[in-house]
Order: sequence, then structure tokens, then C-alpha cells
Amino acid sequence: MQIVIFPLLLSVLIFPVKQSPADLSSVLKPILAAHTLPALAGCIVTADKIVAIGAVGVRKYGTDTPVSINDQFHLGSDTKAMTAFLIGKLVERKELKWTSTLAQSLPVLRDIMLPVYRNVTIEELLAHRSGFSGDSIPPGQTFLSLHSLSGSPMEQRIAYAKMILAEPPINTPGKQYIYSNRNYALLGIIAEQLTHTPWEKLITKWLFKPLGMKTAGFGAMGQPGKILEPWQHVMGTDGKPIPIEPGPLSDNPEVIGPAGTVHCSIGDWAKFIMLNLRGEAGKDDHLKAATIQRLHRPLLGGDYASGWLVTRRPWGGGTVLTHAGSNNQNYCVAWIAPKRGFAVLVATNIGGEDAAKACDDTDAALINYYLMSIDHKKSTIGRK
Repeated sequence: MQIVIFPLLLSVLIFPVKQSPADLSSVLKPILAAHTLPALAGCIVTADKIVAIGAVGVRKYGTDTPVSINDQFHLGSDTKAMTAFLIGKLVERKELKWTSTLAQSLPVLRDIMLPVYRNVTIEELLAHRSGFSGDSIPPGQTFLSLHSLSGSPMEQRIAYAKMILAEPPINTPGKQYIYSNRNYALLGIIAEQLTHTPWEKLITKWLFKPLGMKTAGFGAMGQPGKILEPWQHVMGTDGKPIPIEPGPLSDNPEVIGPAGTVHCSIGDWAKFIMLNLRGEAGKDDHLKAATIQRLHRPLLGGDYASGWLVTRRPWGGGTVLTHAGSNNQNYCVAWIAPKRGFAVLVATNIGGEDAAKACDDTDAALINYYLMSIDHKKSTIGRK
């Protein structure tokens, strides 16, 4: 008997159809409706794929231009884990050590910095244990004056480093955790000086391009006067979002870029999160697994690692990683559950308490969505 296999069937047998990520719109819409948000995006990933993704709402409050999963959202302080990635890369290249001091890694500023800072290590900067003030703006400076510093971004950052390294610490370096953008701004400056490359170009070369993060960029999303990307928003006194037009002054100054100015689509951010999951699973990928795992551990005590807050949750099977980001005009948060092999990430284009609550609600919904789908699959397999 001759067996006939139709060409379409043959192609399916030889090239299995890749399953598309599930659409999270039905999960996101009720949360968007329950909060005063312009837009909301979410994603669920494992180490090797996007399980589900979605984006709902509008790019600019008061208009009807919808967001899409390809739209850019601001990551705020979730940029810090990306700058930590660069430091890990420099350590792997043997251009830096975790125990390198500021005097060693910034020799150009050795004689300018206060002596108390000379022995502050890379590890202490990553863990926010340098003694720096939590205020990003040094005394005598303003938001506008930092935006108006002369020279290239690298030259502006050196000027910023001189300011913060001349200001006395608020506690003994190495002793106490104080969250400060200054730490990661300085880590970015160290990376620039070692590679003779602006932080923006370095992170693009070493992280964005290798991971295919084509939507990644810096500062406010979009262009002035156009609704090409989600606009940022703040909450007005009347309880309605106020759109902020894109422009140079619509985000933090470039001097603290390494601490919090990256933007990208939710799917591109997911690529970075997946890299972290692969490292936790023991897979070398752009960074050695051991390097990723070190970046995920609070080696100096407390619960802050290198751009990640380390805590425990029953749904995560134990230790989980999280970090939120905001420039007060956007909000995002990621949760990674290494023991369960998945992560969730959420972003919205408005800042404030309601945005944070909405993102927390969305994280919980996505975690439940994923865990329920896993339990359903297990029960289905058990019935076969």
C-alpha cells in the first residue's frame, strides 16, 4: 500500500509550527480599567521563550492611538541591572575585578576624589554601600543645571563624578546600604573610562545588539509633537493623567543615564530577563552563568545584589529577584523566579502610587496566570 503525505502535512512534520505567545490582553484590560493609566504592558517568560505578552491602552491620554507590544516603555532603575551586566562583562574580560577600588578603576580622578572614597570597591558600588547620598543632585546643582553641563555625555559624566566624589559620604563606605543613583552613574563612568566608549554605545554593542533588542534606546520615548511611541505622564491634581511631551528635559539628566534612562519594548526587555534566567539555570550566554549568579547574590549582606532586590516568595519556590523602575513619569517592575524557571515583567507610561499599585496587581495576575497554566498542563498530561 502506498502512503501519500500531502506537502502541507509534510512541512508540518519536518518543520513543526512554532507556538506563538499567548495574548495577555484579556488579563490586562480589567486592571487598566481599574486604575487611571494611559497604557499597560505585560509579559511572561521562561529561559528560552516568551510564554505570553500583551499591551493595552493608549500612547497618550486623551487620544485614541493604541499601544502595541512593539511600543517602547521606560525602564527607569531597571536599567541598573543592565549596567551591572556591563561590569560583569568587564570582569570577564579581566579589565576589572569585583574588588577593584575607585582609585584603581578611575585613576584619572584618584587625586581629585576625597581619600575616603579611594578604597570603595566595585562590589560596594553595585550593592549601594559606597556612602553616597541618596540624592542624585549634588549640592549647588539642579535638575536643569545637570542637563546643561557642557561637553559630550562622557565629559558631562566626568564632571558629575568630580562633584559627587568631592562631597563627603553620609556614612562610612562599605558599612550601610543606601540606595543611590550615584553608585550606578559611577559604574557607568568606570565602564566608559576603561573602554574609551560612551555608556550608550557600550551597552548597545555588548547587550542590545547581541540580544536583538532593536527597540532599546535612551531617555523619553518618541519625538516632540508626534504620537509615535507612548508618551510619559504624571497624575494631575484632578486625578487625570497629564501627558509629558517627549524631549531632552522629559527624563533624567544623561549624567545618571547608567542608573535609569533605558527604554525598550516589553518584548525586548524580556530578552534581557530571559538571559538572567538562563544564567540561573547554569547556561553561559553573553555572560558566564557564574557571573550572572554572582550579580544575583547580595554578597555584602542585606537583600540588595547588583541591580536586583533578593527576597523569598512561596509562589517562586523560595528565592526570587525583583526590581522596580520609575522616573516619576513611568513605572515598571520585574520578578524573576529562578527555582520555578519563569519571570513576569510589567510596564506603564505614568508614574505615581496608582501606577505602582497597578503594576503590582498585574504582576500578581501574571504569576497566577502562569502557575495555573502549568498546573493545567500537568493535570492534562496526567489524564492522557
